[in-house]
Amino acid sequence: MGGNTSQLSKENVSEYQELTFLTKQEILLAYKRFSELYEDRRSSLDPRTSRIPLQKMTELPELRSNPFKHRICRVFSTSEVKDGSLSFEDFLDLLSAFSDSATLEIKSHYAFCIFDDDNDGTLNRKDLEKLINHLTSESEDTKLTRNEMEQLINNILEESDIDKDGTVNLSEFQHVISRSPDFVSSFKIVL
Repeated sequence: MGGNTSQLSKENVSEYQELTFLTKQEILLAYKRFSELYEDRRSSLDPRTSRIPLQKMTELPELRSNPFKHRICRVFSTSEVKDGSLSFEDFLDLLSAFSDSATLEIKSHYAFCIFDDDNDGTLNRKDLEKLINHLTSESEDTKLTRNEMEQLINNILEESDIDKDGTVNLSEFQHVISRSPDFVSSFKIVL
């Protein structure tokens, strides 16, 4: 990695522990992994401002096979240019939301944001179609016919769209998730 990578101070680690669902060991491991990805050898790694590009982040084994990897990075990125790059603090937020210790409310909030591809605060038919295509990998073997897709979207809306406005909002999504005990265990990333 080179000699320009700084270390986290005890104060930083304590602050990150207070602000996340991560343990001290998880934070230190996350910093090690982030440092390994950091390529700018000309400057020291600053946890608040140093950024890892989206493409590099999606190479992490924990994200590589996730069909939502690009969307996950974009949701957690605080980059002003909206390029999906992550600072160390963004990376910690991502890991915290996907950790075993995160609450159902936190996990479902971020899942909703990841699935809301157009960022309009609802899961509309287009968002649901993208979600389904991501989950079925859009291969010829698993691709749904137009009729199957429409029927599945109609079923999802019938089950989830409590106010019958043709979309699923965050509270409706959280209501559905609250009835799915497997959601919490499947929504995680472990370093």
